[in-house]
Amino acid sequence: MAKVWQHPYLNVFKHFKLEEWKRSTKEGDVTTFMDKTLKGTVYRIRGSIPASNYIQLPKTSTQSLGLTGHYLYLLFKPMPGKYFVVHLDVTTEDSQVVRISFSNLFKEFKSTATWLQFPFICGAAKGSVYECTARTSNQDLVGVAPANVRWTCLMLDLHYILSMYLNRRYSHLKSIKLCSNLLVKNVYTSDLLFEPGVTFSEARQAKLAFHGISPMPREMAFPVPKGENWHDRYDYIRFPSDGSKLPYDSIQKGCSSPAAGVQVVEDPIRHLPRPVTLTKAVRDRVSLIQQITSPKDMPRWSPLVTKSIPEVHLATSGPLEEVYSGDQEFSRAEGLQAAGDYTVPLHATTDGGIHVYAQRMGDVAIHAVGVSSDETVYTKITGPEVLSSKKASPCRRLLPDPILKLRTIIGFGGCSTKWALWTKNSSAVVYPCHAIIITMQIETGEQKFFIGHTDKVSALAFNGNSTLLASAQMGHLSMVRLWDFQKGKCLSMFKTHVHSVSSLSLSYSGTVLCGIGKDGHGKTMVVVWNTAQVNQGGEVVVLAKAHTDVDIQTLKIAFFDDTRMVSCGRDNVRLWRVRSGALRSCPVNLGEYHSLEFTDLAFEKGHSAEREPEDRTLFVCSKSGHILEIDYKNFTIRNARRLLPSQIQHSHRREKQTFNSGPGIAINSVSVSSTFCVTASEDGYVRLWPLDFSAVFLEAEHEGPVSSVSISPDSLKVLCTTSTGNLGYLDVQSRGYNTLMRSHTDSVLAFSVDGLRKQMATVSQDNTIRIWDLVSMQQLYDFTASDEIPCTVAFHPAQQIFACGFSSGVVRTFSLTASDLLMEHKQHRGAVTGLTFSPDGNLMFSSCSHGTLALYNCAAQKSHVLRVLGNVVSQDAEHSPNALALSGDGRLLAFVGPSKYTVTVMDAHSLDELLRIDVSILDLDSTSLDSALRIFFAPMPVGHLLVSTSSNKVLVLDAKTGRLVREVSRVHKLSCSSLALSEDARYLLTAGDRVVKVWDYQMRFDINFQVYIGHSEPVRQVAFTPDQQHVISIGDAIFLWDFLAVSRLESSKADVHPYVESLVSPRAETNSEKLKDFTSSANERPRQSAPLPSVASPPHLDISSIHQPGRDDIFSESDEGEEAGLKGSSRGAADGNKNHSALVMEEPVKNEETLVVRPKSVSYPPACNEGLKLKAVIGYNGNGRGNMVWNPDTGFFAYTCGCVIVVEDLHSGSQQHWLGHPEEISTLAVSHDAQVLASASGQGNGDSRCQIHVWNIQDGTCQKVIFHHETQVQAMAYSRDDRLLVTLGDYSDRSLALWNTRTYDLMSSTHFLEPVHEVAFNPLSAGELACVGRGAVTFWLIEQRGADINLKVHRASIPDMVGQVELTSLCYSTNYLLYSGTNTGQICVWDTQTNRCFMTWEADEGEIGVLLCCGNRLVSGSNTKRIRLWSVAAVQELRLKGSDARSSSVLLEHEITLDGTIVGATFDDSLDMGIVGTTAGTLWYINWTESTSIRLISGHKNKVNEVTFSPGESHCATCGEDGSVRVWSLASMELVVQFQVLNQSCQCLAWSPVPISRGGAEGQHVVAGYSDGTIRVFSISRTEMELKMHPHSVALTAIAYSADGEIILSGGKDGLMAVSSPRTGMTIRVLIDHKGSPITVIQCTRKQYHDFGVEGGELWLAASSDRRVSVWVSAWLKDKCELIDWLSFPAPASPEAPSCLPPSLAAFCPWDNGTLVYVGFGMQKEILFYSLRQKQVVEKIPLSHFATSLSLSPAAHFLAVGFNERVLRLIDCTTKTEQDFVGHDDSVHLCRFTPSGKRLFTASYNEILVWEITST
Repeated sequence: MAKVWQHPYLNVFKHFKLEEWKRSTKEGDVTTFMDKTLKGTVYRIRGSIPASNYIQLPKTSTQSLGLTGHYLYLLFKPMPGKYFVVHLDVTTEDSQVVRISFSNLFKEFKSTATWLQFPFICGAAKGSVYECTARTSNQDLVGVAPANVRWTCLMLDLHYILSMYLNRRYSHLKSIKLCSNLLVKNVYTSDLLFEPGVTFSEARQAKLAFHGISPMPREMAFPVPKGENWHDRYDYIRFPSDGSKLPYDSIQKGCSSPAAGVQVVEDPIRHLPRPVTLTKAVRDRVSLIQQITSPKDMPRWSPLVTKSIPEVHLATSGPLEEVYSGDQEFSRAEGLQAAGDYTVPLHATTDGGIHVYAQRMGDVAIHAVGVSSDETVYTKITGPEVLSSKKASPCRRLLPDPILKLRTIIGFGGCSTKWALWTKNSSAVVYPCHAIIITMQIETGEQKFFIGHTDKVSALAFNGNSTLLASAQMGHLSMVRLWDFQKGKCLSMFKTHVHSVSSLSLSYSGTVLCGIGKDGHGKTMVVVWNTAQVNQGGEVVVLAKAHTDVDIQTLKIAFFDDTRMVSCGRDNVRLWRVRSGALRSCPVNLGEYHSLEFTDLAFEKGHSAEREPEDRTLFVCSKSGHILEIDYKNFTIRNARRLLPSQIQHSHRREKQTFNSGPGIAINSVSVSSTFCVTASEDGYVRLWPLDFSAVFLEAEHEGPVSSVSISPDSLKVLCTTSTGNLGYLDVQSRGYNTLMRSHTDSVLAFSVDGLRKQMATVSQDNTIRIWDLVSMQQLYDFTASDEIPCTVAFHPAQQIFACGFSSGVVRTFSLTASDLLMEHKQHRGAVTGLTFSPDGNLMFSSCSHGTLALYNCAAQKSHVLRVLGNVVSQDAEHSPNALALSGDGRLLAFVGPSKYTVTVMDAHSLDELLRIDVSILDLDSTSLDSALRIFFAPMPVGHLLVSTSSNKVLVLDAKTGRLVREVSRVHKLSCSSLALSEDARYLLTAGDRVVKVWDYQMRFDINFQVYIGHSEPVRQVAFTPDQQHVISIGDAIFLWDFLAVSRLESSKADVHPYVESLVSPRAETNSEKLKDFTSSANERPRQSAPLPSVASPPHLDISSIHQPGRDDIFSESDEGEEAGLKGSSRGAADGNKNHSALVMEEPVKNEETLVVRPKSVSYPPACNEGLKLKAVIGYNGNGRGNMVWNPDTGFFAYTCGCVIVVEDLHSGSQQHWLGHPEEISTLAVSHDAQVLASASGQGNGDSRCQIHVWNIQDGTCQKVIFHHETQVQAMAYSRDDRLLVTLGDYSDRSLALWNTRTYDLMSSTHFLEPVHEVAFNPLSAGELACVGRGAVTFWLIEQRGADINLKVHRASIPDMVGQVELTSLCYSTNYLLYSGTNTGQICVWDTQTNRCFMTWEADEGEIGVLLCCGNRLVSGSNTKRIRLWSVAAVQELRLKGSDARSSSVLLEHEITLDGTIVGATFDDSLDMGIVGTTAGTLWYINWTESTSIRLISGHKNKVNEVTFSPGESHCATCGEDGSVRVWSLASMELVVQFQVLNQSCQCLAWSPVPISRGGAEGQHVVAGYSDGTIRVFSISRTEMELKMHPHSVALTAIAYSADGEIILSGGKDGLMAVSSPRTGMTIRVLIDHKGSPITVIQCTRKQYHDFGVEGGELWLAASSDRRVSVWVSAWLKDKCELIDWLSFPAPASPEAPSCLPPSLAAFCPWDNGTLVYVGFGMQKEILFYSLRQKQVVEKIPLSHFATSLSLSPAAHFLAVGFNERVLRLIDCTTKTEQDFVGHDDSVHLCRFTPSGKRLFTASYNEILVWEITST
């Protein structure tokens, strides 16, 4: 109610009674006079000094106007020939006062956290000299007002200015200050948008009120004589402006003018004001904006930039070259959102004009790694400006943007190797790599990058809790940056005015920063800054600084006092203190130690209540090996020790040493924790000492001198860096050492990649050759050449051999398998400049700087020379390391030579010259000779030879004729140092200076390249990896980039046999030991195709569709919306050739056999007499799409797991299970009345088509099964009235079917030529639906005429500016809107009445697979694992504005990151809460209001390997290929705890029997065996890992506890069995009897002590896959283990053997202690009962198939067997009856009875079924 009195507007001067000056202030020359133009009294403010002549409201700064109006209107006129200033103080919602100032005195826009300064550009009367000058000038006329300046109505949108420029929310106007020189009539505030020059009657006729526009009130209006136009006499300025999609940085009149009179209101929509817009512009004046202000980073409420482009036209008389330069590269501080981030690119038009448009991606993007693609840098354009009415075409640019994403950097140091820091949680380390700061997670190796420094980082420092990071770079006037470490955002950047900052220290609180450097005279300088305000956007200010003559190596701020510091250096240790703005120091009296060179210092940790904080010890180390303990409080030395080499290695003498004791071991660094101290020394040792230095208790030797050490905050790890570029940490508890990073110590010169083995070789000026694993990025080999530099390197294409050329001219070949030198060739005298192998590996070529070319035969490992040519290659060393280029077929060899002006092409086999091209004469206009630098052959079908030249061009030549095909100019500022072309010839890589550029090779776009920065030195070489998934660039370090574009080759590789990989390829066992292939990175980028559900495929599929000639698309391409009627039929079109689509698998298929057929001999149990009842299903099928439904009104909740529909009560957790599908269910759909559920699965039971089941939700019965689609159904939907059901086939089926839901008869079917990904009905019309596919939305209208169905269709393509994308999802809104998501992360909005796309915005970085809309809210889910909530309230209004629609009012309300790609979501009507499914097999409950995400359903993502139970049967544990061990509560089947081991698969599992001595739950443990040969013991009660052992060198396959729990028995893939103690972790013995064949089962049981005639209380067996079973008796306490029986079961000859043998399984029979049961591959399909006493088989039970799993009930004589045919069989061994049960969608590879025998757990791939035993 407080704001009501200010409506509809407020006259500020009148309300505050300005004329009385009681509530306002006037200063200086302020008078009133009668203005003839306005015919009224106005105020005149004059004076040469604006600060001394002003009007201010309110009277004092402590008061506030409290005006809440959205808009401020100022009626004023600048004085001719004078300057003026206006200050507005506004208050934000968080009570921050911000000053907004504008003046014609300001030359440019400036911004701080509390002040915005805008230049004001004064206008002039129409036709005046000033106005004509402005029309033809190249610059904005910022300056004094012209002589005939006009009265102006200025409207400022205060709310938007604060939001856009400072990311703050406007509260109220606090004060106004109008300074000389100007005339002012009045000031008004209002929440209404007023339009001058429009009468009330005109406004009513044009219905302006509908658009939020009101006529100007009479009180505010300027007088207009009859017959004249308001805009011809006055200026009206709205700021920000609607002349652009983004706000200008200056206040001025806009870029278009209305016609006279009422014409203004005839087209009100064109001039619609928006909350973000500027002006009713003036035709006869425009000022082209030089720079557009960038908004601040907004984490949540961020206005998004649409792809709709405002278009104007500028004519020019100047040449185009003046306006548009080809190479525009500018970089900026990436962490800061500074002004000047946008541009207006210009394009020539046929009429001599220039098109201008402003857009976020308007010009070349300069990408810095780790920064989102919309944070880009652009150049300014200046030029003559005259408006024309023509419109520009949209800018087309290279997509996706960004096309590269930095994945990994191999490198450490650059300036110094002593800087490496721990994060507060001890899980990550932070270190510099040249100009980039890297955070690495020590467990996963994942890297995160901080970009912004322009030179090598010279120092790093953290505050106490690792939230603030400080970094400095080397060089003249060193720059310091402060980072928000969690967000990775630069908070502040400032010059230090110090040369080469060598050390930084942040106080514990982060409010004080101290730095050390040199001043201009070389004296040491210490500077202290106040950083307290940096998190609130404030500036960093200098607190104090001091110059000193003493040397300082290290300075640290005391963690207990921000004002105290300590430094050490040569001959001194000093204590510093900041007091009263001065920095003062005093030296510590060192006595006899005064001449030592001190290197590092550390404070004693911990705090005692009895002592003052400063009463602590300071440790200082020195180059002479001394460690001084200094009493910090009293400035005295307490103790001195020295590290000396001696006969007793590394002894340390406690008495004080003298200097004649010999040279000590130099100590470079010291670090202290509360319990121990660590030293880093020059001899390469890291030593751990107790705090009294009595003895070394742990030491680690390094390859070189250790530069620094740092103890982690948890005191469990010690971080070490060496001067040789190594970074690693010592684990104090395990005493193990982990290397995090190895790196070259000098520039990297060249690299080569072995695509077959995923290895990379690099050579460097540090004289080393290093081999790296490209998957793990770890160093594999290191070769050192002591006296020569390796220059070039090349991998052999087939063998594990590489060749290296050296600076001495020698070419050597090395064998990686033998790690040995194979051959040495000395044909060259100069440094080797080129080295390459032919594609078949039979030939090798080398060249040198003296012009020699050599050809070698490499058919054998020992290569020999075939031919040597002299003086043929250019003798310019700058061609290294890629002086030679070889064509893809290996026939042509090209190089620069004999001179640098020519390129020669030779026959590669004979070295006969074929072609010589003179590149110096190709440019006829050039005044200088052009020379060739780099060459590269395009792939064979293209036949091009690329040559980069000294004039910064790339010439594209015909490789056969030498003809110039085209040229690219201004490729880089300086020369191009490397060229590379993708295998599909679509993308070109160039490197030059310190940047990498990616080009569209065909140069089809307006902007053909993207620029990437990050290197601090020139880039030496850049290339694609052989699989085209990554890009590698080298220079200062090795950069590995993800290449985010999809290659044509990638999508066409499967064209020949599209079904081979999807159906025929058997499943390979997923084993995390195997190195991850490069294609796995595709999951982390936007894919170019949509996810397609498949019964045998994971969720990530890449599709390619090849359009065959001669087949017309069914869609109408007419822009007028021509309709094509399609009669209903069983098939809308002939199937034709099925090879349109190719499927590329990124993960193995789910089944181990090619096809699985149901067994014909299935014994189904009689009704009501089943021995098993399905009790629960654990898991959710993350492979499907839309396979979860929830109705908030009825509470119905269902999801799929395999071929089972699980209907769960969300309150009680109880489940119903609907069985009947033969294959995995791909999708679900529920009717709107929640009475019917439809489910779809693949073919099965001999059917040739997919099954669609229709279920009655009330009783759970299947009403109907319908068939139509041939491969898979990927989407279904009911119409709003539930009368129609639409089903959509997948990428292979490509058909859409329409069903009548009363009879479920097929009404109509249509076949597509391209895949369609999603379908939905219009909620406003039951007869309208839409589907999305490649680049278009197809709108359908269903017309029923009697029995016939007509489908009218209109195909609406997406706008060209969106690019080549797949539309992957869609949803309707209730107000004639349709939202569609793309595979590149955009959301397109369509008007369903006109079927056109009117707006898009960048909603995510990856593929959007899920969209839901309700009212004004929209939910999107993508493969970046994010689900986002958007406010789209303004979109309906924007729909009416047509092409002017913008997305700044589309707001991101909330986002949550889940554990996998979003594949399904259902929310309530308000979108406040819902359930979301992911590919990780998890269902999440999402509550936006509470910002919570809770796991509802979770299961294993990959294959389940084992289930085991606690002795008391309260819990069970499962393990899987995903590396997790999960513990579940058996009562509720809810997940209790999960133990996760990264990059390993858990192969086997066992629960410990609880000894009475340990008692209860405290002693419960689970032991797990992993694929790397390790065994881990987890404590259930403490939920932690207690023990890790490594008894095996290969993957474990079986594990078990002994009967008393005191021994762990484990078997490996190599057949070895280990006996280990869980108490000590020792391996007691290894049994080799089964060596050579994997162990499948180990089982232990108790026995009578003298049973079987052998002493021992434990009987155990082991089975191996070679059909052998060993039986043992053991007494572990006596170290006794004796083999008592050895069984070998025969098998048929190999021709009858299946391709994948069933496992050999054995178990002790619970109801007969002397009998074991065996199943496996054999002469017959049967179960064998073997008596250990009789030594023979006593019983056989025949089977219909070979068993894949076996379990025996401990309670009854039941035996459960699983088959590969997806059947579970329960056998009653007493009655010999059998019952078969279905419900699995894959091989039943695991059966386990619970200890009580009441339940049976079965596993089929990743799903677990829990059965209840009903038989007695």
